[in-house]
Amino acid sequence: MVSRPQQSDVDTDAISELSDALSDGGLGPWDWGTAAIVLVVGIIGSRFVKFGTVKVLQRRLDQALAVLIGRLSSYAIVTVAFVYALDSLGVAIGPVLGALGIVGIALAFALRDILENFVAGILLQLQRPFTYGDQISVNEHEGTVRDIGTRLVTVVTPDGETIKIPSATVIKSDVNNYTEQGLRRTTLPVGVAYGTDLLRAQEVLSSAVMSAEGVVDSPAYEVLLDGFGESSIDFVVRFWHLPTIADYWQVKSNVAFAVDRALAEAGITIPFPQRTVWWGDE
Repeated sequence: MVSRPQQSDVDTDAISELSDALSDGGLGPWDWGTAAIVLVVGIIGSRFVKFGTVKVLQRRLDQALAVLIGRLSSYAIVTVAFVYALDSLGVAIGPVLGALGIVGIALAFALRDILENFVAGILLQLQRPFTYGDQISVNEHEGTVRDIGTRLVTVVTPDGETIKIPSATVIKSDVNNYTEQGLRRTTLPVGVAYGTDLLRAQEVLSSAVMSAEGVVDSPAYEVLLDGFGESSIDFVVRFWHLPTIADYWQVKSNVAFAVDRALAEAGITIPFPQRTVWWGDE
C-alpha cells in the first residue's frame, strides 16, 4: 500500500530544493540590481503587451477571447522575466522548478476552489456563452456583463448593484443570454368576460398591440386564445421587442396600457375573480 506524503514532508523537500538552488556565489549589488531591473521591466512590459494584444485582437475576435489572450501573454512575460532574474543571480533553475513543483502540489490541494474557478474562467472565455455588454441571467441574478475574469464574472444589475459570481458557479448553471439573438419575445396574458364576442376581442387586442410603442413588426405579434378560466376567457398577447431588460419592462408596460385602453373603448370587460358561496341549511 502506497502512503500519501505528509504536509511536513512536502515542506521539507521544498525547502531542501530551494537551499540547493540559492547558493550565494559572491553576489554583489550589480547582480541584485540587474535582477530587479529585469523583473520590473518584465512586469511593466507585460502590461503593455496585454494592452496592445487586447487592442489589436478585439477588432478581429470576441472581446472576452482577446482579453484572455492578453492576460495569458502577460503571465508568460512575467514568468520569463522571473526566470531571467533568477538566472542573473546565479540561481540554479532546475532545483527551483523542482521546489515549485512540490509546492504546487501542496497548493493544488489547499486552493482547489480557486483553481476550479480559474479553469472555469478560462473555459468561459473560450466557449463564449456571453461576452462583454451582454445581458444575462444566472442563478436569479440578471444584469449586464461588465467583466469576465479568470475567477469571477462581474454583472451590473438594473438596480445599480455589482454582482461578482464565481466562474465555476456560472459554468455549472443555466445561463440565459437575453441579448445574443438581437430580439426578445414577451407574453402578456389578458382575460375577457364570458359572453364576449371572441373574434371582436381578438381584433381589439391586435389593434392595441400594433399601436404600442416598442413592438417590432417582424417577427409578427400573435393574439391567441389560451383557454377558459374560472372567471374569464383567457388570451395571450405575444410580441417581439429589443432584447434589453429595460426594453422588456418598458414595452410590456406600453402594451398593457394599450390593451386596457382599447378594451375599455370597445366596451369589453376584463373580469376579476369571483366566488359563489352556497349556504347550506342549518
